[in-house]
Amino acid sequence: MPGSRKSVTTPGRAAKPGEEAEGGLQERLQLMVLTEPQRGRSLRDVVEECLAAGATAIQLRDKAASSRELYEQGVELIPAIRRHGALFVVNDRVDVAVALEADAVHLGPVDIPVAAARRIAPAHLLIGYSTDDPEGGRRAAAGGASYLGIGAVFGTRSKEGLADEAIGTGRVREVMKASGLPAVGIGGVTPENAAEVAATGAGVAVLGAVMRAAEPGDVVRRILRQILESTAGVAPA
Repeated sequence: MPGSRKSVTTPGRAAKPGEEAEGGLQERLQLMVLTEPQRGRSLRDVVEECLAAGATAIQLRDKAASSRELYEQGVELIPAIRRHGALFVVNDRVDVAVALEADAVHLGPVDIPVAAARRIAPAHLLIGYSTDDPEGGRRAAAGGASYLGIGAVFGTRSKEGLADEAIGTGRVREVMKASGLPAVGIGGVTPENAAEVAATGAGVAVLGAVMRAAEPGDVVRRILRQILESTAGVAPA
């Protein structure tokens, strides 16, 4: 069972949308780390290192895992996530997110529609949605999405077919403006370009640059430093 967390919510319960607005959902999306299976080291240890370095959200992601396997991964990660007060997101699976008492589920175009997920999910469960299109962002917002994952900003090898499809930071701004939702920019984000995403007003989501690094915590700290430097004293675009 989830433990206590540093937020306005009570222990063991995800935040209600109103509570997240009060606490600042966009702030909690400052740096989201997406997980992937590890070889030769524990995913739990890698996530702990990322959280200790300042990651504000963790998204449990394993496209090859069964529901049971994904649930078991989540059970291992929950204590560290709650201890650090980070946002806990489950990729794709509404059922697993509910079973783990996660804060959010993140859906994509091939998953069940946002509006359908909203009908079956607990009212307090936040719903993220992936899009690279302003109209898609508007539809997601109308369907009850809580935030967007916009990309691939710089292209990515973490999703098949997107290595050469970079939408750029201008599109991130367009989608955020069209939807009116908090967002993270995702896809090919590294310590070298994270500031460009942060300058749009979006948070930063990263997978490969952190999960495949020899020192994940060091990469998280470098990205956070770039985010903070890019946004210091600057209003979101």
